[in-house]
Amino acid sequence: MSHYCDLAPGHPLHGPYHDQEYGFPVSDDDTLFERLVLEINQAGLSWLTVLKKRDAFHEAFAGFAVARVASFGEPDRDRLLVDAGIIRNRRKVDAAIHNAGVVQALQADYGSFRAWLEHHHPRPHADWLTLFRRTFRFTGPEIVGEFLMSTGYLPGAHRDDCPVQARVLAAGPPWARTGGNPDADPNS
Repeated sequence: MSHYCDLAPGHPLHGPYHDQEYGFPVSDDDTLFERLVLEINQAGLSWLTVLKKRDAFHEAFAGFAVARVASFGEPDRDRLLVDAGIIRNRRKVDAAIHNAGVVQALQADYGSFRAWLEHHHPRPHADWLTLFRRTFRFTGPEIVGEFLMSTGYLPGAHRDDCPVQARVLAAGPPWARTGGNPDADPNS
């Protein structure tokens, strides 16, 4: 089985994502929300399809501004469902809008989406999955795993021998604080 580190380098879309974003810690809530929406939209499709449509997603979802997407109403939903630039799946569109409202509630309760993630970190993938399924819509095992790997909460985005891995580690992803062990106490 090939690893993303084998497939991405040099590719016009996969390469920049692999080299500059994948696995690096994310602190901005709108960027975290973007990653969640993109992972949800990848379900059943290739990551390349999502990357090709990323600019259109950015435009359609108001730059992934959580507050703006949370305020989307029926006219916005209708607009998104006919936008050929994005993935026009009603369940995915509904999940994105609903999840923006959830992120807003997490921001009110925890100060930020990132603070909510930090509050629950570390935990094994299965526990993250349970938490995400209780909290968000359209979040299965692959979506949750990729979201958490892509934002630095779970290890595995890069192989140890990938040149990008050293840069990811230097950026201090949350998983590295526990030595890659989600069961470890980050304060010990």
